[in-house]
Amino acid sequence: MTDVIHAEIEDVLADSNIPWKDLKNATVLVTGASGLIGGALVRVLQAANERLGLNVNTIAHTRQTHGDIRHNIDIITPPDYIFHCASITKSAEMVKIPVDVMTTAIDGTRNVLNLALSARSKSVVFLSSMEVYGRAEKSEVCEDDLGYIDLTNPRSSYPESKRCCELLCTAYYTQFGVPVKTARLARTFGGGVSRSDTRVFAQFARGAVDGTDIVLHTEGKSVGNYCYIADAVRGLFTLLLKGENGQAYNIANPDASMTIRQMAELVAGEICHGKIKVVFSEPEDIKERGYLHDVGFVLNIDKIKKLGWLPKYGLRQMYERMIADWQDRELKKDQ
Repeated sequence: MTDVIHAEIEDVLADSNIPWKDLKNATVLVTGASGLIGGALVRVLQAANERLGLNVNTIAHTRQTHGDIRHNIDIITPPDYIFHCASITKSAEMVKIPVDVMTTAIDGTRNVLNLALSARSKSVVFLSSMEVYGRAEKSEVCEDDLGYIDLTNPRSSYPESKRCCELLCTAYYTQFGVPVKTARLARTFGGGVSRSDTRVFAQFARGAVDGTDIVLHTEGKSVGNYCYIADAVRGLFTLLLKGENGQAYNIANPDASMTIRQMAELVAGEICHGKIKVVFSEPEDIKERGYLHDVGFVLNIDKIKKLGWLPKYGLRQMYERMIADWQDRELKKDQ
């Protein structure tokens, strides 16, 4: 474990707004535990046992350990709490295998909600996405400001299935009383991101580390909403233990929002001190890459702020910490 990831765990555990004692002796299920956010949740729960003496039984669900979430959830101990993080998130796969994207989301979420119902779980957090807002017309969007999604575009398999899952959560809460909350996450990164990650923020960071120019495949006009991984994890624990059932909450750092081009220029200028530059080159296979349409809004976080949560880290710090994590891992590999 790198120094950055240690620091991120400390950040989360130090949040006195989170009622950690509510997790004492509880069983917590984390689906998608091999992913960035699921893995971070598992690490925090493990550290909470050591540091806070919570005696939490953490079940880390992955396809390799418990089977395909679309078909079953093979666990013995009924979970008191559930973080449902399992999802297909690569843009290219949203275009190439849209059926898999949708069935993983919808069938998996239904299985999780059925488990929560039978286990009488105390709280469930479903990880949704800012993409559910579609082509929102406002410059700042609150949780009720859903916009248009093109149902003729296979790329819409991701945001539309997330919307469907949110409705499933509402239905299970309304009909059966399942205590579920929805987290609409901004793009999240920090320690734990793979150096081979294909998302745009990781591509920019690789340019910074390798000393190569940042290549934009579009004009970079789309506005990005971002959140540091430790801030996001604090937000998820806040929702699990303090959120209102049947409600959705944005999790983002509005101060870190900027266009893709502005972010590229920040990396080239502030992180690399002008040693690299930003260039433009549209690839021939741009449609197959599944890029999201241009986004023009910033996420409003007033709702989750009422629960006592605030983001701490800006975009520059997010990049500096992610790059430091990569460099630390390389050093440990060589030792």
